[in-house]
Amino acid sequence: LTRAAISQSHSEWPLRLAPGLFVLLWSTGFIGSKFGSLYAEPFTMTAIRMSLVVAILLAVVVFSRAPWPKSKAEFAHLMVVGLLVHACYLCGVLYALRLGMPVGFVAMIAGIQPILTAVLGFCFFGEALRSLQWLGMAFGLGGVLLVIGAKFGFSGTALLPLGGILAVGLGLFGITLGTLYQKRFCTQIDLRTGGVVQYSATVMACLVCAFAFETREVNWTQSFIGAIIWLAVVLSIGAIGLLFYMIRHGGTAQVASLFFLTPSVTAVMAYVCFGEKLSVLAVFGFAVTAVGVALVLRGSKPDAKMS
Repeated sequence: LTRAAISQSHSEWPLRLAPGLFVLLWSTGFIGSKFGSLYAEPFTMTAIRMSLVVAILLAVVVFSRAPWPKSKAEFAHLMVVGLLVHACYLCGVLYALRLGMPVGFVAMIAGIQPILTAVLGFCFFGEALRSLQWLGMAFGLGGVLLVIGAKFGFSGTALLPLGGILAVGLGLFGITLGTLYQKRFCTQIDLRTGGVVQYSATVMACLVCAFAFETREVNWTQSFIGAIIWLAVVLSIGAIGLLFYMIRHGGTAQVASLFFLTPSVTAVMAYVCFGEKLSVLAVFGFAVTAVGVALVLRGSKPDAKMS
């Protein structure tokens, strides 16, 4: 191997590992959010979580002397991304869970995101998908429906709270528009200082909403503290950092296709951790979803591949 080839190989391996690690970390978010929602209201919980994230990132920024955004416009773009990706999505999911939406149905609705991202990505950026990628999208969505249907069934869908459906729908649009906005305006901004701005905007928005609509009561149990630490460090710093890293190096539709895998992986985690039933149909759905994501990534252009 030439020195250039070795250097290129070393520079590509983080990008090759990122998708799998992201899916693994992101899949724990629904479980952690369910635990946390038992002890605090959504806006209050998100404000606490994001305050911890801001404190950690500020320490990283000071230690590493990371560069801050150079203009007011960059600050504004980061705040918009923070409100969409973090405030809208997280609070939407938490409100849905608090209103009684099953975790599986929340994950299923969130599983629509790759399709929505592909459509909006084409509208905003001209990111047209190839036939193979659309086939992969169909496989991915079908696999998600199989997993959730096998695990929870669909006979009770008429009993789902309308408020919960609207809340997770708001979260779906928030994270979809936020990732597209991040791709358009924030790809050159340092992730460390950018994260401080994004999460600070989220804290301020959630505090305003918490004082306006919630009691702000928190049951500070060990489970709640553990959930907050996990969600702050592993999800908000680890998984979100990987998400934005992949957005910089791949098409938004390719990155979003990874969200197809999270309901299936969450189901496997629930089986391992809590002994929840995992049927043959659910395992088949997991395999179908994996094939779908592989087709989306396989059909991407060479300069937009993540694996």
